[in-house]
Amino acid sequence: MSVHVTNIKIKSEWTDYNKHLNMAYYVLVFDQAWEILLEKFGMGETSAKTSGMSTMVVETNTTYDNEVGEGKEVEITLSYFDHDKKRLHYKLEMIDKETNKISSTIEMLSLHVDLSKRKVAEFNEERTKLMNSFISENKQKFKSDNLKFTGKLKK
Repeated sequence: MSVHVTNIKIKSEWTDYNKHLNMAYYVLVFDQAWEILLEKFGMGETSAKTSGMSTMVVETNTTYDNEVGEGKEVEITLSYFDHDKKRLHYKLEMIDKETNKISSTIEMLSLHVDLSKRKVAEFNEERTKLMNSFISENKQKFKSDNLKFTGKLKK
């Protein structure tokens, strides 16, 4: 089980000469979905523009499990999420809506950054509460098996 984030239809300009989703666009799709969650936690584009605080990805691990063709609809789900004072650790899954098979996964480690200083910064109390509440509500839905970045959070 995991947390539904969004559904996305694969655009023709995202496919390659093999008639499937080009590898670069898997990351684009995941990034668009992750932005939805960042906004929920007060750390997305709005935060970057208004408070000067944002996140930056520092490490990823992507799997390509099954092809996704042009026009297919995929569901993006959050299968894992945790944080420490400055870092986010999360994993997203791309699921083919027609077959219900996992097409791809991406696991990421991101840093919370003060854009005015271009330095890593601790989450404020409000963001920490939002994330802790989200984790508390959804922890039973998260899967910690096969995570590559376990141990990178400093708790």
